[in-house]
Amino acid sequence: MERINRRTLLGAAGAALACPAYAQQIGPWQPNRPIQLIVGYAPGGGSDIIARTIAEACSGIIPVPMVVVNRPGAGGALAAEFVARAAPDGHTLVMHGGSESTSLPAFRDVPYDPKKSFRAVIRLTRNGHVLSCKGGERPTYPDFAAAMAAAKANPGGVAHGSAGIGTLSHSIFILMERAVGVEFLHVPYTGGGPALQALLAGQTQLNINATDELGDQVTSGALKALAVASEARAKAYPNVPTLRELGYDIVADNMKGWVGPAGMTDEMVTYLHDRFRQGMQTPTWQRFMERVGESDGYANGPDFQLSMDRLLDSIRAAIKRT
Repeated sequence: MERINRRTLLGAAGAALACPAYAQQIGPWQPNRPIQLIVGYAPGGGSDIIARTIAEACSGIIPVPMVVVNRPGAGGALAAEFVARAAPDGHTLVMHGGSESTSLPAFRDVPYDPKKSFRAVIRLTRNGHVLSCKGGERPTYPDFAAAMAAAKANPGGVAHGSAGIGTLSHSIFILMERAVGVEFLHVPYTGGGPALQALLAGQTQLNINATDELGDQVTSGALKALAVASEARAKAYPNVPTLRELGYDIVADNMKGWVGPAGMTDEMVTYLHDRFRQGMQTPTWQRFMERVGESDGYANGPDFQLSMDRLLDSIRAAIKRT
């Protein structure tokens, strides 16, 4: 009997070594190979920089390499589809919270369910979208009320740029049209950068950009910030009112955080959440947040998902009424 038990134990030990999944079952879950951090936009953009910064911040906290993989295309939808179909083993995450999850699905069919195909882990950042016009000594509009009055007086005559049809920068203007009772002329571009350049060149009159896209254009006076579509005033622009302060209940933060496939277990999510949260306390991450002029954007997985769902629902409702 003793000999049989020894064989059984040896066999079980061999199976654990040969099969990582089995090894995970006999101890707390942790990653056992590199984690893919999927970004749905090109290298060098805001999402890419956030992903690489938090990966660096967590390099001494998560015991496996974290590899940032850029899969740009379709406003982030290609990357979202890739992760929705990935094995829910905790080793594949995608940067979420932007157009791919809060806006695009309101405009067209996407090959994933933004509410059910993913398991949210953590929100890393939340910054406001800034409504701006051309600045200088005589800005296009002195304030938000003047811009809306011009739009009301000339329906379809005030042009705004966007990063493309179905993006958040497009949707926020639709939300404003419904709330204020105006009609803008939409001019879609291939991204936030070209839309911003069109505004600076005087080709459009209004634009929406995330605070981390504006650089020093507002502080230098090249642009004038009129309002912020966020819950609170932007740290970088403390004198610019929110749309809520101006009487319009529009909150459309530019959120970034990690989600994985829907089948991830509670243990996987807790492990990853806690370690990314630790990374957000490191000097590497804190210096980054100070540099971009933003406050802590943290939310746990369920709250992150809820905030994405609410924004998507508000955009869907606005589109149905247009």
